[in-house]
Amino acid sequence: MPPTPLTLLEPLHRQHVTHSLLSPHGRLLDLRQPQVMGILNITPDSFYAGSRLGPATEAEVLARAEAMLAAGATALDVGGYSSRPGADDISPAEEKRRLLPALAALRRAFPQAFLSVDTFRAEVAAEAVATGADLVNDIGGGTLDADMLATVARLRVPYCLMHTKGTPQTMRSLAHYEEDLVLTILRFFRDQLAALRTANGGQPLRDVLLDPGFGFAKTPTHNHELLRRLPELAPLGHGLLVGLSRKAMVYKPLGLAPEAALNGTTALHMLALQGGARLLRVHDVPEARQTVLLFQNTFDILITG
Repeated sequence: MPPTPLTLLEPLHRQHVTHSLLSPHGRLLDLRQPQVMGILNITPDSFYAGSRLGPATEAEVLARAEAMLAAGATALDVGGYSSRPGADDISPAEEKRRLLPALAALRRAFPQAFLSVDTFRAEVAAEAVATGADLVNDIGGGTLDADMLATVARLRVPYCLMHTKGTPQTMRSLAHYEEDLVLTILRFFRDQLAALRTANGGQPLRDVLLDPGFGFAKTPTHNHELLRRLPELAPLGHGLLVGLSRKAMVYKPLGLAPEAALNGTTALHMLALQGGARLLRVHDVPEARQTVLLFQNTFDILITG
């Protein structure tokens, strides 16, 4: 199937999408304008060494979070399981050991912050929400734990549903598509949203973000095609979370390493915003926030809903 011809700006920004996320704890993330989510990796092995906070003291975690919030992050994404290609598969107990104390400390120190938990495991998600998490960011999109969709429906917690194939350990070998890439992703989202609706007693959940999964079972060529065609996901009616910060699609074409990929990340963030991203998941909050502000000033974008 050939790619659909696209117009990047005007038609897209008249689309109605999920406009805000309401936490079961009462906190609201307003996505009428694009926002920035800072990454807090409570891991020793995430692909970008500069993002690793494991092992780290509580004071180090809080200092990183405070800097991100002060720089303009409106959400923080906290994870204890590295999802880089080929990462070690740690146990749920180890994931919770890393994650939950950090999450509890963040909740105490920043009671108004909107906190996301980055996990594909339902039991971890449930304990994280009980600890104060406002959003479940699931790299498996409900495919890596059979209980995840029922869990988020029961908890009435905002949910980010990501496209992937396989697991972090196998996804690199699965980066091939028999049909059109974006059509495959659209069908995945259709099916998983239907499964989520079934898990919610036949009623759709409103507070759902979609993440096309840059770098997950996708080659750099796939990733750049997906970025170019991002507006084709708008008719699904859900806001888009985009996570491409310092990934291979940024640094490999430039012959660089993740540590040198900030400038390229900023360039692609602007393209993601033009393509409809509502939430940028980033390592470098000040630069991403500046990109959002310039985007807003240039295009005067406000999604109402």
